[in-house]
Amino acid sequence: MSYAPDGQQQYQPYRPAPEGQYRQPRPPHDGPPPGPPYGQGQGYGQGQGYGQAQGQGYGQEGQGYGRGPGQGHGHEYDYGPPQPPEEPRRRSRGKRWLIAGVAVLGLAGIAAGVMYHFEIPPFTDKGSAVSFGQPAAGGGGGGGAAKQAPNSKMLMPTGPAADFKNAQTLPDGTHIAVTTLDGKKSGFKGKVWVWAPKEYNDPKFAKSGFPVLIALPGGAGYPNNYWMGTDLGLQSSISKWYAEGKSKPFILAMPVLNPGPDDKGVYWDGSDIPGQPKMGTWLTDDVPDLMKANFRTIKSRDGWAFMGSSTGGFAGMKAVLKYPDRFKAVVASGPDIVPDSSLWKGHDKEKAENNPELLAKDLIDKKGPDVYIAFQVGDSESNKRTLPDVQKFIATYGNKGPVHTSLKVIPGGKHNAKTYVPNMGEGPIEFISKVMEGPVE
Repeated sequence: MSYAPDGQQQYQPYRPAPEGQYRQPRPPHDGPPPGPPYGQGQGYGQGQGYGQAQGQGYGQEGQGYGRGPGQGHGHEYDYGPPQPPEEPRRRSRGKRWLIAGVAVLGLAGIAAGVMYHFEIPPFTDKGSAVSFGQPAAGGGGGGGAAKQAPNSKMLMPTGPAADFKNAQTLPDGTHIAVTTLDGKKSGFKGKVWVWAPKEYNDPKFAKSGFPVLIALPGGAGYPNNYWMGTDLGLQSSISKWYAEGKSKPFILAMPVLNPGPDDKGVYWDGSDIPGQPKMGTWLTDDVPDLMKANFRTIKSRDGWAFMGSSTGGFAGMKAVLKYPDRFKAVVASGPDIVPDSSLWKGHDKEKAENNPELLAKDLIDKKGPDVYIAFQVGDSESNKRTLPDVQKFIATYGNKGPVHTSLKVIPGGKHNAKTYVPNMGEGPIEFISKVMEGPVE
């Protein structure tokens, strides 16, 4: 039995050769030549036997057990000239090398993926310096690619440049960077994450200032801000909405919301509570100052807005109502409507000064300036009072004079950021973008 070229076994019966037919003797050999033990196109009988190549013999018909091309195994008879080495076996060896190479590359890819996941250099650029077009940290003032015209709406970076480190590189090549901000006005020191859309580095916008959206989380908002590059997709959504004509190409500022963990329900309402870290000043003074120092922004309030969920929604709404000369709009998702931190105890006057209901009434009495609040609330919020409280606020203060409001009720919506982000693109982000400016020169 022998192996045919396609790998199928072939067998032929033995038949003696007619009398008088002999083969020419071949010179004696010193033993079997090197080569594999079996070959192709051979059988046993009719001029074929166990051998490797056609024309090998052993026995009556000059055929037999051959190990190399045209060779027998101890007899002096042969059919024809030697045959070339077998090509199929070379191809098989090459295939094995190919499979081995693919396996090695696959393992290398898995290893690289693991190293990237665990942020092991050189497979990640996390921690590398990010300048956003600014001089390196410590390099002095802002500068930038272009000088500012005297009548420009844009504000060139004022400097000094912050020490930004890359926290994540997004698929479009943009960076989420982080710095530790030592707030000069609040006295609070904490982390701020920032992101600029790809348009910020587009040469056609080199002389343009961009609007800023200060994004605040819910819950403790410490030690991280959950908008900073998680699977919530805020950054990629901003880019998508801008491409769809729904949103401005906002620069995002994502500061910590509280000075410490939310322990036993203790939080700071994004406010300056007496005797506590001045988180209100941190959010409305120090964070904007950081953005002005490092980015081309917009001089007027028309380029400044907030967004936030839950406690962050409350803090953003309160900031816009309290400082309408600095901020123009907010997207408030599932927000509290009134301050309710236990730390306000004994500080009723200061608590009233940070109450959105009282701030809205005061703004209406003063007849401006105009502010825009885009509410969105799920109809399955964990706090069943959230939707009724928002509806009451709108009925009492909304669209009366300078307080402009909109409400998106999310069917089946829960009290979480995964509910709020995709629905921002279905109305709220467009509502505030229509009244804001940027990019502007």
